[in-house]
Amino acid sequence: MTTLTARIALMAALGLGVGAVAYTPPAAAQGYVSVTVGTRPPPPRFERVPPPRYGYIWAPGYWNWVGSRYVWVGGRWYGARPGYIYRPPVYRPYGHAWRYERERWDRDPHWHGRR
Repeated sequence: MTTLTARIALMAALGLGVGAVAYTPPAAAQGYVSVTVGTRPPPPRFERVPPPRYGYIWAPGYWNWVGSRYVWVGGRWYGARPGYIYRPPVYRPYGHAWRYERERWDRDPHWHGRR
């Protein structure tokens, strides 16, 4: 019976060792992503903004560059993140092209938590 116990202990230790080596912790921060597009985005579509919902932030719709064309992404609700400000995606002029900057959450410099 001690041989069986030793084998089980060895297999458990081996499994824990492989799991520890293979584990990758989640990223702590998002990287900055931008895409440069040669044509101006179409004007935003009209969207009826729904009434406010407690604990949620409304993210307006925007034009996303997919492959070789613009595709409309409708507005949606995000769960509020205390201490952060939602920044919608934007297209900024970049030379003779347009640079697309993805939506992101920035730290709110005026937020100090609940007191």
